[in-house]
Amino acid sequence: MMTRMTIETSVDEHGIALVTMHHPPVNAITVADTWAIRDAFATLGADPDVRAVILTAEGRGFNAGIDIKEMQSASGFDHLLGSGAACFAAFEQIYLTPAPVIAAVNDFCMGLGVGLVGSCDIVVASTSARFGLPEVDNGALGCASHLAKLVPPMKLRQMVLTCEPVTAAQLYEWGTVYKLCEPEELLAAAHETALRICEKRSRVVRAAKHALNLIDIYEMQKHYRLEQGFTYELNLHGDGSAARDEFMAGTRVVTKDADR
Repeated sequence: MMTRMTIETSVDEHGIALVTMHHPPVNAITVADTWAIRDAFATLGADPDVRAVILTAEGRGFNAGIDIKEMQSASGFDHLLGSGAACFAAFEQIYLTPAPVIAAVNDFCMGLGVGLVGSCDIVVASTSARFGLPEVDNGALGCASHLAKLVPPMKLRQMVLTCEPVTAAQLYEWGTVYKLCEPEELLAAAHETALRICEKRSRVVRAAKHALNLIDIYEMQKHYRLEQGFTYELNLHGDGSAARDEFMAGTRVVTKDADR
């Protein structure tokens, strides 16, 4: 099965699905792409023959977040609200996919990308991968709910407030990344992990994932919705759009008014 679009999906003879994001130059994906991720996982989740799913990307970066240029090209708040709805739906669909989902992170993973990875079950990453939330720099909040699954509590606060990224090697030391490998070995490592899952009884694996979701202490959907509320509030104040304009202009000017 193959769908040719910015979000590509395929399923091999073992029942291992591959979902690939590809949006040059840096995989900053559009709202339509985000809905396409949700749709891809909804389709794969409804297929009983899918035993495991690998989420990865081609080109520069695993994910640079939402496409800010697209957002700033739209007037009003409809695009912002649509982006929020798409992200919420995509993260939830990945998390609820009956088969285990493996994130294969090839390079930088920022903002929305952290939400995608945090919604997965297992993380495999290349040595060049790094993870971060630039949301505060961009006048927004979001995906701290998902980053909380990847880093210790005080590291979470530091990363959100400073917007400084963390390396895959650090996440590997903390046990968040299951396998750390060279970039050219990434998909092979993810596929090997998926094959180990496929060796188990499918019904038992699906029951295990369902149980893990039910006992999960991280209420990501609930907490992410709360973060979105603050983002919408910041946009009403004008901070969100102003910060995105600075990003597009390559400037980052902080004034007293911006802190009020």
